[in-house]
Amino acid sequence: MTFTGTIGKICMFPLSAIIRVCVALRIHPNILTATGVAINAAAAWALALDEFRLGGVIIIVANIFDFIDGKVARELHAESAFGGFFDSVMDRFSDISLFVGLIYLYAEKGRTDYVIVTALAMMFSIMTSYTRARAESLIAKCKVGFMERPERIVLFIIGAFTNRMAAVMWVVMVLSIFTVADRMYLTWRELSGGIKVEDELEHRLAEMRLGTPRGGRP
Repeated sequence: MTFTGTIGKICMFPLSAIIRVCVALRIHPNILTATGVAINAAAAWALALDEFRLGGVIIIVANIFDFIDGKVARELHAESAFGGFFDSVMDRFSDISLFVGLIYLYAEKGRTDYVIVTALAMMFSIMTSYTRARAESLIAKCKVGFMERPERIVLFIIGAFTNRMAAVMWVVMVLSIFTVADRMYLTWRELSGGIKVEDELEHRLAEMRLGTPRGGRP
């Protein structure tokens, strides 16, 4: 077993116990989702008060609820289209609340530069989710780009515990911009009927097997 696999198994032990308790008590997954949002709001308040380490701890607790709600839904056979929609909407509220907490903090400190960077990071983080949702109403799949929600949460936690949140906002902003641009390009390419990367690679491999270069003679 790999190191990351071992870590995952260790972390899953207490989470599995929490999931079993929730299933035994028949707690509706939407309640778990809403609880996670409320705890994230508390994390945002801690960030606004410049209590970064406390905020980091609360973010971890909030994301336990975000992690288990889907698994509890499966165990209770309570999965539904609305449940998936509700979870996605609540995730956006959770994300925005953390950014708002930081914007409040930096505004209080008179750091207009940090306010702008955090606002841009928030804007492009929202657009990262929107571009995928809108694209997948037009094409089959649009998951390109690095900066998705799990990566943002990990960066928030790192920034909170290292007290380097301003640097983290720069990273989130830049990578979110690239992710949005990448998703827009992919959607344009798919809708314009351009050659897909997968098709191009398959064509090149076929040429190599036949020993025939494109446009040339054997």
